[in-house]
Amino acid sequence: MKNTIIFVAASALWLSASAGNVQIQVLDRDGKPVPEAVVVVYPGGAAGATGTPPSLLQANPTIEQERMRFVPAVTVVEPGATVRFTNQDRWDHHVRGAAAGLAAAAGTANTGFELRLAGKADGKPANSAEVKLDTPGVVLLSCHLHGSMRGHVFVTDSGWTLKTDADGIARFPGVPDGPAQVRVWHAEQLIDLPRKALNVVPGPVLDTVQLSVVPRVRRAPPAGPAPSGTPGGPMGGYSQGPAAGAGERVAHRH
Repeated sequence: MKNTIIFVAASALWLSASAGNVQIQVLDRDGKPVPEAVVVVYPGGAAGATGTPPSLLQANPTIEQERMRFVPAVTVVEPGATVRFTNQDRWDHHVRGAAAGLAAAAGTANTGFELRLAGKADGKPANSAEVKLDTPGVVLLSCHLHGSMRGHVFVTDSGWTLKTDADGIARFPGVPDGPAQVRVWHAEQLIDLPRKALNVVPGPVLDTVQLSVVPRVRRAPPAGPAPSGTPGGPMGGYSQGPAAGAGERVAHRH
């Protein structure tokens, strides 16, 4: 028993001595913290490097369509994750997903997806549909009926991926020691920032990455309830044809 306790204690000390707690703060062009930025750490200096990350990401997240917004505006998943879209509005939404950024310009093999979700009726469950995302990259979300709706799904190529909090900080526990690279992505940073080299050592590792833009503050949702008697709600709707029902599954590879 005594030997077991000594072994466990020694193992804990070894692990703490071979991993660092990395904190990356993202700042805008004016030096202010940026929330909702995506920070990716590549231990070993490149994608696919060794090191098993903790469970940082939700396996099968839900993106709500609520008051003509995607909530959350940015969702981070690993390849193979299933994302559920749920329409909490009274009006219809026609969700579209397409490659964003350089992948879209290059015309790479991202076929995209479309989900037609009928509005939520009083006293009834919200309509939803699911999409499986297999390939790393950024997916731009929009709505065919409501042009102001925008969102993103970041399909990462590293399990060491998080969004920044209200202070613009992403906190990664237990990153393996040694050289690493840091990538920062933000929807309004149209030109990708170069990856930043980082040396991870035991204990806290603090660093900053600065964007070349000042992101706009996300607009507040429209006030008031949905107009009655208008199935499509503001700015259009469907006049005929069946709607996507609850639990409909849409397989997708992009």
